[in-house]
Amino acid sequence: MFSAIKDKVIILTGASGLIGTETQKHLEKNEAIVISVDIHYEHSPQNGHYKYDITQKQDIDILIKEVVGNHKRIDGLVNLAYPRTKDWGTSFEDIPLKSWQENVDMQLNSLFYICQQVLKIMKKQRKGSIVNIASIYGVVGNDFTLYEEYGGTSPAAYSAIKGGIINFSRYLASYYGKYNIRINCVSPGGILDEKNQHPSFIKKYSEKSLLKRLGNPEEIAPAITFLLSDEASFITGHNLMVDGGWTAI
Repeated sequence: MFSAIKDKVIILTGASGLIGTETQKHLEKNEAIVISVDIHYEHSPQNGHYKYDITQKQDIDILIKEVVGNHKRIDGLVNLAYPRTKDWGTSFEDIPLKSWQENVDMQLNSLFYICQQVLKIMKKQRKGSIVNIASIYGVVGNDFTLYEEYGGTSPAAYSAIKGGIINFSRYLASYYGKYNIRINCVSPGGILDEKNQHPSFIKKYSEKSLLKRLGNPEEIAPAITFLLSDEASFITGHNLMVDGGWTAI
C-alpha cells in the first residue's frame, strides 16, 4: 500500500481507457480521492466520474473550478487522455497537414493547457505532483518490422507528441521545482490489447521484448501511483520507463 497517496485529490484524465481504468483502481485501493475524467463517462461527480472533453479549453476550466470548489485543492494530475483523429495511423506519406495539426492540438496543446491551469493551483499550495504519460516511442525510434505482415504502421504524430511531452515535463520540473512541485513522466512499452492488436504484432513485439511479452495495464498503474505519492518526494524531471526492457537494448 502507498500510504503516502492517501486522501490526495488526484485528477486522472483518460480514465476509461485500458491504463486509465487500472490506474483509477490502484489509486482508489490506496485511498486517494480520484477525479476520473473521460469524455465517455456519464457526468456523476458523486461517483467520481466527470464527463469533460480535455481538448476543449472551456471544459478544462470548468473541471478545475469544480474540483477546487468541491475539494479546495489539487494534489495530483495524471495526463492519460489519448484523443486522436479518425485517420490516426495513416502512412507518413499520406498524412494531411490538417490531420497532423489537429492531433498535435488535441494531444500536446491540451496537455499544455491543463498543466498550466493546474500548476496555478499547485503554485499557491506550494505542493503538488504531475505525471504525464509518454511512450517508448518518445525516447527511441520505431521498429517498423512489427507491422510489416499486416500493412500497419506507427502514427508519425505519436512519436513527435510523446517526445515533446517528455521534454516539456523536464521544462516544467525545472520551472516549478522551487515551489515544491514535482513533474515526471511514465513511458510504457507496448500494452497488450488483443481486441485491437494484430496477432503478428503481438508475436513480433514479444520476441523482441526482454521479458518476451507485452505489458499489462495493471503493471503501469503502480508506477503512476508511486510518482504521485510522497514516497517519490525527491524525484522530479524523470521519465520512468515501464517497458519490459524495450529501451535497454
